[in-house]
Amino acid sequence: MERYLTIQVIQNENSDPTGLTVEQILRKQAGLTKRQISRAKFCPDGILKNGIQCRVTEMVFPGDKICVCVEEKSETSAHLEGMAAELNILYEDEDLLVVNKPAGLVTHPQGVHYDDTLANRAVAYFRGKGEEHAIRPIGRLDKDTSGIVVFAKNKLAASRLQKQREQKLFQKTYLAVVCGELPADGLTHRIEEAIGPDPHDRLKMQITPDGKHAVSYYRVLERRKDRSLVSLTLDTGRTHQIRVHMAGIGHPLCGDPLYGEICEKKSRCSDEKTTSRACLHAWKVKLVQPLTGEVLEFVAGMPEDMCSVGKLVKGI
Repeated sequence: MERYLTIQVIQNENSDPTGLTVEQILRKQAGLTKRQISRAKFCPDGILKNGIQCRVTEMVFPGDKICVCVEEKSETSAHLEGMAAELNILYEDEDLLVVNKPAGLVTHPQGVHYDDTLANRAVAYFRGKGEEHAIRPIGRLDKDTSGIVVFAKNKLAASRLQKQREQKLFQKTYLAVVCGELPADGLTHRIEEAIGPDPHDRLKMQITPDGKHAVSYYRVLERRKDRSLVSLTLDTGRTHQIRVHMAGIGHPLCGDPLYGEICEKKSRCSDEKTTSRACLHAWKVKLVQPLTGEVLEFVAGMPEDMCSVGKLVKGI
């Protein structure tokens, strides 16, 4: 599905209405790269000035309207099968689709999961509206992790959101129910431990000085007997980072099948209500709308299974 970005030309800083070209406006005012502009140049009606196709070397005047194509009709996920199933939509606009993923669902096709993923559900949703979009998740959640997933509907939105992740403007906050009673001191605690593959188990990661740098922050929100609810943010995005770091300080996630051994040995957490998955949920996402600049924030309430395991207040 085509997507155009519209730029209203304003007076430049030198008050010279003839001092800028279309390309300079696209670079300075719209923030497009040379590659993005070059790609648009070769699209039919890829760059328009006041509704008429133009060269990027043409001069502009205050009040001129420049439209540039940032997504062609041919850029779709036509190869993906649609899966008609529930899609819990939190937000949608021309550039973004934000959904709440249930636990047990893979984000994007991989391995044996080719037509039963969140991406397949998104494809079916778009096709049901008569739309075709390339499916571009901005970060992925593990199969058993529930919570917010952001899809970009076009290439420009995707590239800008990835840049926001690098600049820490795209902020994701997780909730986890962990084994044991952490002090509810209201402070944010930092875990900085390198993470690498476990040589004895190809499915697991471990804290190791030979691993990749990893930094996590956690704060205790609630504490119950043998359980604590924590919020977490990450400076890095290593595989299983939250699960490994919390297990490393002696408080693995409740229900974690890979890193929960400490919980079973040192706590009665496993004796009561349990879950078949690690209790991890992508709770909040804050980002800048990549084409309009609006600050957006989304919240997905904690799922029932985590409330039950944690014996916690519902509705957080």
